[in-house]
Amino acid sequence: MIHFVVHSHADSSGVAVVEGIEAGQTLTGWVMDKDEIISIPVSDAIPIGHKLALVDIPEGGTVIKYGHDIGRAVAPIKPGQHLHVHNVKTKRW
Repeated sequence: MIHFVVHSHADSSGVAVVEGIEAGQTLTGWVMDKDEIISIPVSDAIPIGHKLALVDIPEGGTVIKYGHDIGRAVAPIKPGQHLHVHNVKTKRW
């Protein structure tokens, strides 16, 4: 079962595509541009459609999704953590 998708191997985030992801699960993800399968343990519940970190992202670091810069981390983020408004902000303001 695929739990999350990653568009580019350069992405630092993936997107949950199933409901009910709970902390402590090990998820299976599909990296679309390389057509490869990866797995990652998650430390947070991840709602469907939300992002999860694939790598360490330092405070002030760039979050990459779909091969594009989507914002900056406002706190250190570890692989498997939920990425959302509590730890990622836009660079526009």
